[in-house]
Amino acid sequence: MEYLSVKDLSFSYGDEQVLHDITFDIHDGELYCLTGENGAAKSTLLKNILGLLKPDSGKIIIPKKNRANQPFNIGYLPQQVASFNVGFPSSVYELVASGRYQLGKWFKKLDQEDRDHIRKALDSVGMWDFRKHMIGDLSGGQKQRVCIARIFATDPDLFVLDEPTTGMDQQSRKEFLSLLQHNCHVHHKSVLMVTHFDDEVEMADGHLRLERREELPWRCFSMSSCKEPSRLQH
Repeated sequence: MEYLSVKDLSFSYGDEQVLHDITFDIHDGELYCLTGENGAAKSTLLKNILGLLKPDSGKIIIPKKNRANQPFNIGYLPQQVASFNVGFPSSVYELVASGRYQLGKWFKKLDQEDRDHIRKALDSVGMWDFRKHMIGDLSGGQKQRVCIARIFATDPDLFVLDEPTTGMDQQSRKEFLSLLQHNCHVHHKSVLMVTHFDDEVEMADGHLRLERREELPWRCFSMSSCKEPSRLQH
């Protein structure tokens, strides 16, 4: 089942085109890495997918229901999401728990299922023992892990992650990618993740790279799929 379909997407900032005819599909159970040189509009592509920016042309198709016929849920982790100041008024547990309220529970008490999701999410990033700490007291890497845990707590069908492993060491990145793989291959989730690390690309099911087309201005990019031996321009 297609969890994300992008067809002939183009986007401009004013008169400057930065994305040109982007086309790709991601199915449930697939983890895709998105790469490209600095300035290749990777974050801009994610924001178009999420509806935070409006494309000039093309289509973005996201299903209303997942393969279990439940409402489709997207988890988004932007860049530098962990830049809390020292006075941020929330504990680790409270921040991760807030992810459960997105699921139609703003005025309901969290139940045991919610609490189980919160614990599993914090365990998955090694932050359960820090659950009572205030967010502002954590290191940058710890804040990043808590933000990732909050995404897991929402139990999304599609993870859209913008450089989530920034600040992690190689072993932590490997463990995180293994966790994403498990969610995809066992629980039929999908992942689109921006990365700069080759070892993460090697662990993915597919690789999408934004690259310049020579006949277009230098800030225009097209999508190449690196999953096949020979890459095709779209």
